Amino acid sequence: MDLGIVGRIAIVTGGSRGLGRQSALALAREGCKVAICARHGQELDLTVAELREFNDDCVGILADVATADGCRDLYSEAVSRLGEIDMLVNNVGGTVGGRDFDSATDQDWIDTFALNLLSTVRMTRLVLPGMVERRWGRIVNISSVFGREYGGTPSYMAAKASVIAFSKHIALTFAPKNVLVNTIAPGSIRFQGGSWDRFTQNNPPDIVEQFIDRNLPMGRFGWPEPVGETVAFLCSEGANLITGASITVDGGQSRSLI
Repeated sequence: MDLGIVGRIAIVTGGSRGLGRQSALALAREGCKVAICARHGQELDLTVAELREFNDDCVGILADVATADGCRDLYSEAVSRLGEIDMLVNNVGGTVGGRDFDSATDQDWIDTFALNLLSTVRMTRLVLPGMVERRWGRIVNISSVFGREYGGTPSYMAAKASVIAFSKHIALTFAPKNVLVNTIAPGSIRFQGGSWDRFTQNNPPDIVEQFIDRNLPMGRFGWPEPVGETVAFLCSEGANLITGASITVDGGQSRSLI
């Protein structure tokens, strides 16, 4: 299926592994020029090599998008090396510091929101003017099922819910300019080095099986490829009537009716 996005230019934050890597690969396979960022060079270089198997015009940029300077540096270098940005995938996320309410400090909350929400806000602010001027843009923000309903750490849950709310507001504001904004809410996706991979490595098999039986209707953890393919579709011409949506990719894990 031709998604109609050959030659489009994309930024994927946190693109060296996991969901970001898979999103970048899906876009590169469709003929997009892709800039990915990460904080560490080794994984970044390996993923760029994979991307260039599909499109030579893919680059890796060292940047920490949890900071304002990191966002500006990523955007500036991506534009300098590839051109004006048509698509943005805000994938960076996670919990910083304490993982329960009693142990999380004010700084942990601030850092978690900087990583998940402020990185999304700042990168969106940078790409929007050009998208509005050209009257074409796609922004896909990676949230979580735990941004839609109960689960995860309190700071992560609140930050990911904020990403969905922010995305809805921007989507409706810029729909007349043909800038489409959506979120994807993945479930418990396992990939090497990710949190669910660590969970399976650090717990006895019976605990892992208990979690799966209670929470994952398909009987296994999710995997990154369906998330990447959903990202590519939402960036495509085939999705030109979809904006303001929050789409679960979770194998039925979420319990909400909406």
